[in-house]
Amino acid sequence: MKKLLLFCFLTGYLTVSAQTELVFVYFTDKPNKAAFYANPLSELSQKSLNRRTMLGIPLNDQDAPIEQSYLQNLQNLGFVVKDYSKWLNGAAVNATPAQKTLLQAQSYVSSVESFARNTSTTVKTSSGKWKDDASINKTLTNFNYGSGAGQIDQVNIRPLHLAGYTGTGVSIAVIDAGFPTVNTGAAFTRLWTNNHIKASYDFVTKTADIYNTALSTHGSVVLGVIGGYLQDVFAGAAPDADFYLYRSENATVEIPEEELYWIEAAEEADRKGVEIITSSLGYNIFDESRYNYTYANMDGNTSFIARGAGIAAEKGIFVLAAAGNSGQQPWHYLMTPADNAKVFSIGSVDSAGNASGFSSFGPNALGVVKPDGSTQGTGTTTVYDNATLIVNGTSIATPIAAGGVACLIQAFPAMNREQMRTKLRQTASLYPAHSDQMGFGILNFGSLYNLVLNTSEIVKKETYSIFPNPAKNILNVASEQEVQSLEIYDNLGRLIRKSNQQKSIKVEDFAKGTYYLKIQTKDKVFYEKFLKE
Repeated sequence: MKKLLLFCFLTGYLTVSAQTELVFVYFTDKPNKAAFYANPLSELSQKSLNRRTMLGIPLNDQDAPIEQSYLQNLQNLGFVVKDYSKWLNGAAVNATPAQKTLLQAQSYVSSVESFARNTSTTVKTSSGKWKDDASINKTLTNFNYGSGAGQIDQVNIRPLHLAGYTGTGVSIAVIDAGFPTVNTGAAFTRLWTNNHIKASYDFVTKTADIYNTALSTHGSVVLGVIGGYLQDVFAGAAPDADFYLYRSENATVEIPEEELYWIEAAEEADRKGVEIITSSLGYNIFDESRYNYTYANMDGNTSFIARGAGIAAEKGIFVLAAAGNSGQQPWHYLMTPADNAKVFSIGSVDSAGNASGFSSFGPNALGVVKPDGSTQGTGTTTVYDNATLIVNGTSIATPIAAGGVACLIQAFPAMNREQMRTKLRQTASLYPAHSDQMGFGILNFGSLYNLVLNTSEIVKKETYSIFPNPAKNILNVASEQEVQSLEIYDNLGRLIRKSNQQKSIKVEDFAKGTYYLKIQTKDKVFYEKFLKE
């Protein structure tokens, strides 16, 4: 069941019999893979190849294009072929039992796997299947400056921002259900002005119309918490990242084809060379119950989408997925693809650090700790169109984490992604303990950053001090080394004052509140929080 920012309500059922079912036809090989290996740029961008080279990930047959003649052969047999995957090396078609036998007999087919997990054919007949939780709490008012600061500070992203790591040069694919107003809203103007929206596509309709106002606003809200910006009101977790916006979810239905749409989007993201995929979608129940998953299926390997997400992670993409909003429902478990061990799944907490009641429970069916960690998903601030918006859900917690990961990748681009996932778990608030709702606890990006800083930037507080703190007129620095510069940042991480070659800086005209001082010496950088009284 997809969870978006939404909660599901069921209104009616109708039992029908279905003669066909969705199946995946696996092909035997890729006859033209040698041509790909001879010219990888025919399929992958240079950015994609660079990511593999930096992380030591070799090309393999999954990277080669699917054999087009095999797709044509399926069409010649009378099948409609719309969705296929080079990673899984096959295509999805609807087939009767007799047609499945026919497919299996083809020389280029290795196997045929049904998407169906049981024999029930109950079909939901409800329209308006989803209830938008954001519509209940929607208060399109301009919040005070820094309305998103609490959720950034809870996971300690600010030290990376102060160090200049705001996601610059890092590409994030947001795979979601629609992006209305992203092309028109003031909250996204800065992204367009700075050329941060790199590409977009709708894998549901196979068009480029992802901004259609008839689509779900879910993707726009998710994008907003990472890259949204309203002057003096809100700044996202990685406001300088680049974005690829892909629609894989049709919010009006729940069909297994959506898993293939997601994999196709992930493959395209890989072609473009993205470093991160963030996806606030999850599945366990479909409109036709024969396709439903059980908790036993939440093993990271059963669902097609989990397999695709796992492959994406193996390509060096840091994949994040929302755990789900089912914590208070009979099905209270996480959903797929958050069940895959290589996918970094995110739970939700409130501003006080308590698990959100709605946040889905792990572990996965094999006992792997899930979620991996948590960020704020209760009363979280994002932006939509021209104003701020308060929303709830693991859907909004996940992109906060994605923004933090973007800052880390900018700081440490060559860090092994599995190592990064491990260190994020190890620096979370509950580690080495964990809970079934929060995983290893609230993530701490600043702690990881300080842990792996280059030795030239390691903070050694015994070499400096600042005084007085709180400060009223002048803030002073006592340091064993020559101070090259002092920079003061406000509550959104913006530079508001700088002095060179001095060990003091004026603060008398600042409003009361919390500020951050960056101290640059010849070969070290220090960060310190101070209060203006």
